[in-house]
Amino acid sequence: MQLVIAAVGHKMPAWIEAGFNEYAKRMPPECRILLKEIKPVDRSGGRSAETVMAQERQKIEAAIPKGAQVIALDEHGKDVTTVQLSRLLTQWQQNGRDVTFVIGGADGLDAGFKASADMLVRISSLTLPHGMVRVLLAEQLYRAWSITQNHPYHRV
Repeated sequence: MQLVIAAVGHKMPAWIEAGFNEYAKRMPPECRILLKEIKPVDRSGGRSAETVMAQERQKIEAAIPKGAQVIALDEHGKDVTTVQLSRLLTQWQQNGRDVTFVIGGADGLDAGFKASADMLVRISSLTLPHGMVRVLLAEQLYRAWSITQNHPYHRV
């Protein structure tokens, strides 16, 4: 199984890349994390947020592996604890499908895309920089995996 993080945004600071890579490399080959960066749509020319999100939706959908379960990250999504995420990870592994987590651009995700996602999840009630969400998500996926393996990384 592959855990894909499709994230609108590119040219992240070195500390974001280092943090993400640290957790991605800890994952085992049978549950690896892959980042797919999506270049944001140019916002010049008076484009509305809805137009930008619709154009980014097309790029996002092209980045999602065929047959993958789609988890859209959204401030109005479901709060999921780390233990709940570990249970979801176990279910996803049993289903044998890849899972794609989608981080939208500056304006968020297209409403139609969110409606078509398999699940909406909120990473935090706080407003976070999108790059930091990548690091936080990668860490939580590693932590969830460590729970499934009874690894001491996660202490209750």
